Amino acid sequence: MSLGKRRYPIGAEPIGPEQTHFRVWAPKAQQVDLVLEENAARNSRRIFHALAAEKDGYFSGSANAGAGACYRFRLNNRIYPDPASRFQPDGPHGPSCIVDPAHFRWTDSHWPGITLKGQIIYEMHIGTFTKEGTWRAAAQQLDELARIGITVIEMMPVADFPGRFGWGYDGVDLFAPSHLYGAPDDLRSFIDRAHSLGLGVILDVVYNHFGPDGNYLGAFSDDYLTRGNENEWGDAVNFDGRNSEPVREFFITNGRYWIEEFRFDGFRFDALHAIRDQSSEYIIGAVGRAARKAAGTRSIILIAENDRQEAKLRRPRNKGGDDLDGMWNDDFHHSAVAALTGRKEAYYDDYRGAPQEFISAAKYGFLYQGQGLSWRKALRGSSTLGISPEAFVCFIENHDQIANTGPGERVRFQTSPARYRAVTALLLLGPWTPLLFQGEEFGASSPFMFFADIGEASVRDAIRKGRAEWLAPFLSLSEEEAWKALPAPDDPKVFSRCKLDFSEREKNRQLYDLHIDLLKLRREDSRFRQQTRGSIDGAVLGTTSFLLRYFSAENDDRLLLVNFGERQVLHPASEPLLAPPSDCTWEILWTSESPRYGGARSTVTATKEQWSLPAESAAAMRPVREIAA
Repeated sequence: MSLGKRRYPIGAEPIGPEQTHFRVWAPKAQQVDLVLEENAARNSRRIFHALAAEKDGYFSGSANAGAGACYRFRLNNRIYPDPASRFQPDGPHGPSCIVDPAHFRWTDSHWPGITLKGQIIYEMHIGTFTKEGTWRAAAQQLDELARIGITVIEMMPVADFPGRFGWGYDGVDLFAPSHLYGAPDDLRSFIDRAHSLGLGVILDVVYNHFGPDGNYLGAFSDDYLTRGNENEWGDAVNFDGRNSEPVREFFITNGRYWIEEFRFDGFRFDALHAIRDQSSEYIIGAVGRAARKAAGTRSIILIAENDRQEAKLRRPRNKGGDDLDGMWNDDFHHSAVAALTGRKEAYYDDYRGAPQEFISAAKYGFLYQGQGLSWRKALRGSSTLGISPEAFVCFIENHDQIANTGPGERVRFQTSPARYRAVTALLLLGPWTPLLFQGEEFGASSPFMFFADIGEASVRDAIRKGRAEWLAPFLSLSEEEAWKALPAPDDPKVFSRCKLDFSEREKNRQLYDLHIDLLKLRREDSRFRQQTRGSIDGAVLGTTSFLLRYFSAENDDRLLLVNFGERQVLHPASEPLLAPPSDCTWEILWTSESPRYGGARSTVTATKEQWSLPAESAAAMRPVREIAA
């Protein structure tokens, strides 16, 4: 078996009927044996095959074993799962399983992929999205998501992790879809079904650290991690130090693998600010370029989460960037929560929820583009000039931000219903790319708390202590008080409470209709569906009110009027952006105060002399030709 016939440089790959080739990087070993096992039982019969040593610490060889067979590697007199295992049917501590991706029959051969412009992203945690917590159960809900106007599923991490439940950010087997959610072909079936409905699916990947439990990489090499160069979750991955080339190859291969073998439509890269890499080619840029090449004619999207809001991630490589498509915009979230709740704890102290913040977000994306952030005691951000508005992914809920309340309380319970409707309209009609967190569209009452089923007591306590330390400022508590107040992450009841209840689609029909109507308006309206750089302006109308004006060359402008406070009368109405196009007057296209959504029927009124904005409301307006007298 020659290496040239392999698709990937690492892992187990079927090469013929009941024959598989294995390759692993293990520079700590003098010899590596393949261990074939009849099953996962401790006393199962084992067959040993010596792998051939290659240069640079690799070992490889083939054996008579087909899809479904269990195996491990023996090195230094101990047995470990494959670091590039394609499936861990009994979890990270059990044997690896050979998977033949050719067994799955795809039906999406004509799927073109996706680009970022025009998308509505929906963040989903498979374990809590349905009662069953499986890919099969989640796939049954895709028709409804497509019907209401969702276009992209952002799947929270699925790389296998230990325990019965978890967020997925402590993954240790980066090539193995979590056994908790089903078999690898169940994930393929989910994506195939999504594509048949016109939905893209992107995967949240964690390349800044490995989880603390079940990570056996250290047995194979000391160079996967860089000791003494920690980030907030532990040792950083070695992307630029001694023997970093095989480590970089591992992650670049991982990106290719998810795109080729599962046909994901891109990635959301978690917490890039925690990656240490001084290489000439930034590892995430390298992963992204390899992923695009792997996609072939399909278009994929690459989105970054980056606390420092470094705009270079979005810029092309020939201009010093990393070729990504979009970035999460925490600035918008923090401003929105400040406006909704008046919160000033922790990082909210750097935001006021003031009208100008939302106008600036609409025009420039990030609010912090090099200014000092008191929360971090550091400068944040860089210039976003020239970057298109769809590059900024905005949200009022995501997994982190809901959990950062401690009890995992949804935003709608922290403000008034009317104000919540207004900010939802701003989110879904703004020029950015909106993101909804699972259940947000129907006003889910289920919380989303931090949960992690960690078996080892010391690791479990360390994680709980870290959460208490992080959340104490948000809760205005001491660390000790936060420890006592926060629910235990390993409590199964915490996990089960976070599961969605789809009967709330009917129970909360007014909120569901609000989201459905706004998504339809964004999708079908001639101006709200456009995301054109430089075609939007705004004006502050009062301490809690503002407008956004969407310009059109055909005099088909739109106004979005937002008021988070009490009823306001503009007299005189001296703001020029309020003036309609020539020979036109404004008419209401949509209002959050419709009784359909539980509103009070109050409406915007406009004359040449004055405007009246209802309290805690949003309204979209369009021009109509004046009728000659």
